[in-house]
Amino acid sequence: MTIKIHENTSIQQYIKDWAIDKSKRFLRKTGRAGKNLQSANPYLGLLVKLYRFLARRTNSKFNKVVLKRLLQTKTNRPPVSISRIANLMKDRQTGKFAVVVGTVVDDERLLDCPKLTVCALRFTETARSRIVKAGGKALSFDQFALIRPRGNNTFLIKGVVKAREVYKHFGRAPGLPGSHARPYVRSQGRKFERSNCRRQ
Repeated sequence: MTIKIHENTSIQQYIKDWAIDKSKRFLRKTGRAGKNLQSANPYLGLLVKLYRFLARRTNSKFNKVVLKRLLQTKTNRPPVSISRIANLMKDRQTGKFAVVVGTVVDDERLLDCPKLTVCALRFTETARSRIVKAGGKALSFDQFALIRPRGNNTFLIKGVVKAREVYKHFGRAPGLPGSHARPYVRSQGRKFERSNCRRQ
């Protein structure tokens, strides 16, 4: 193979050019990394704009955490029940706000709902009515940003991400020694998932 080299170009320069992946085939995919909102929800888009501004202009770690959580996927913003909020706010000082970047849902097992001031992305109908009936407040994030722009005297609460039913199926294959994963079974009975211990 003959190489045509220009007078002013060295062989090292030619070899260096060959090593560059100009097709971009082996480039690592970047861009999402929790920086851009994937949802088409206009309310969520406006909240991201608001908290981007607050995170930049106020030297508050709270606003940075809220912005990070707003940009997360829905599975990483699990719902939080009233009973969990009531339990966590039990020993907190009065006037403290509970902040949930996600949905607040009702819990029928909680018989008496205490007076709470909760800020969340969304409330279920029963959860909102129970909070208001107890003399508390159910705030949206735009209302909350006007009251406490720096997020002082608040308590951030997050739901359990791995509480989803799908996590019970993850892990070592069902039936193998030491496995605690739940199998995907159509039904339970004599004819389902019964190998008579012959298969390994």
